[in-house]
Amino acid sequence: MKQSPNSNSNATAQSLTSQESRHLVRETLRISANLASNAGVSSSSSIVNDGATIPLMDENRRMGLVGEEFRESSLKLLCCEEFDGRRWKYMAEKDPFGNFKNNSIRALSLHTPRAPLDELMSFVQSHVVPEGFPDCVTPSYVPYMTWRALKHFFGGAMGVFTTQTLLSSVGVSRNRATPGAVAINWILKDGAGRVGKMLFARQGKKFDYDLKQMRFTGDLLLELGSGVELATAAVPHLFLPLACAANVLKNVGAVTSTSTRTPIYKAFAKGENIGDVTAKGESVGNIADLLGTGLSIVISKRNPSLVTTFALLSCGYIFSSYKEVKSVVLHTLNRARFSVAVDSFLKTGQVPSLQEGNMQENIFSFPWLKDRPVVLGSRFKDAFQDPGAYLAIEPLFEKERYIVTYNPSKGKVYALLKDQAKSDDILKAAFHAHVLLHFIHSSNNSRSSSRSQQEHGDSNLMPTTTDFEPYFADSCKMVSTSYGHFKNKAAEQGWRMSESLLNPGRARLY
Repeated sequence: MKQSPNSNSNATAQSLTSQESRHLVRETLRISANLASNAGVSSSSSIVNDGATIPLMDENRRMGLVGEEFRESSLKLLCCEEFDGRRWKYMAEKDPFGNFKNNSIRALSLHTPRAPLDELMSFVQSHVVPEGFPDCVTPSYVPYMTWRALKHFFGGAMGVFTTQTLLSSVGVSRNRATPGAVAINWILKDGAGRVGKMLFARQGKKFDYDLKQMRFTGDLLLELGSGVELATAAVPHLFLPLACAANVLKNVGAVTSTSTRTPIYKAFAKGENIGDVTAKGESVGNIADLLGTGLSIVISKRNPSLVTTFALLSCGYIFSSYKEVKSVVLHTLNRARFSVAVDSFLKTGQVPSLQEGNMQENIFSFPWLKDRPVVLGSRFKDAFQDPGAYLAIEPLFEKERYIVTYNPSKGKVYALLKDQAKSDDILKAAFHAHVLLHFIHSSNNSRSSSRSQQEHGDSNLMPTTTDFEPYFADSCKMVSTSYGHFKNKAAEQGWRMSESLLNPGRARLY
């Protein structure tokens, strides 16, 4: 019959006095045997003291159970530990009387040595991927970092040629100017860039509202600045104005890159590891930049065509930047993603997933463009030219904190906000505006045919706001029944409706 470990321990403690002599004899014989085999002692001592690798014997040893080799030994198992995928046993040595010796803890490694290539990969991963990867980041992290590395590779390669061109144009390599004049021109160039960076910072919330569009715009400006720098080789006497313009463009691009970096990395982080994600992301960019710089130095020694080389590198840079931005999956709804979500809901009754909505987002809808079909938070004078049109539709929105109308002369839907409008009211106004735009677009075919008939009849009548009054009433009915359903569908897909970034205008009605 087996006894429990606790009962064995108690029995041993009670009979310790009667067995001391026998235990002492046994330990004496063991020590004598160890002294007789110096080679074995040397090997065992090296393993124990240096923590060298010993092979895994069996499942019991891997699970931390005491093996046969320790039962008659003065070394006793304390605990087992796992660290970075490696396992260790901690042993302590007892004296002949069964007491633990001071400072006698020894560590035994239970892992086999890794190949040099595995050690190198482990070292690289510790510098380029966050701790806990891939569970600590979203699935879109890998494609984003892949395209980001390619973009920085092309950017680093271009930097060699642009710097070489600037130095040649300013006169350093050909000694066309005194050192003082060269220094002044270079300082003025850098100063102009800093002024441009400061002025562009006024864009403010646009970096949050239209994050992807601003990020791609910044990369386009960086590329344009590099092109202007290369142009100084053709007209070196215009070095100062061209270099100043190029530095302004590149510094403005740097502002957009810096301002949009944190929100993008925040979208990848699953926990409180945004600092780790940011640091590793910047490390990947620096490594790729260094590789591109090294390759470009090798290529530049063969004196390639600057125009051809720059064109190829620029295409690679812009394409990588576009794919980098498209791979970002954000959970918030800005104007571009909101339009995609509402259009899909009106056509199919379903809201696209986060991946689909971000992939369908129009990256080229830059925030400063004025040709948007929906204007949110517009001024009264832009939405209405005829007072009768306002008086006709105002009762439809008496219980709402907004008014939606269509201006046929401008071809745009305007959503005017009242002073009591809250976040949900702004979201509802934007939804209503897209519903009205959907109704109007649906009737375009019939109206186009009617216009052709009017033209054959020499009639130049222009539709007025009153012609669209039936659509206003229909849109109000549809919004009252479907807005809540749209919000629920969007929330199910993971969209954060409470953090919409629709960037409404500041005008309010009261």
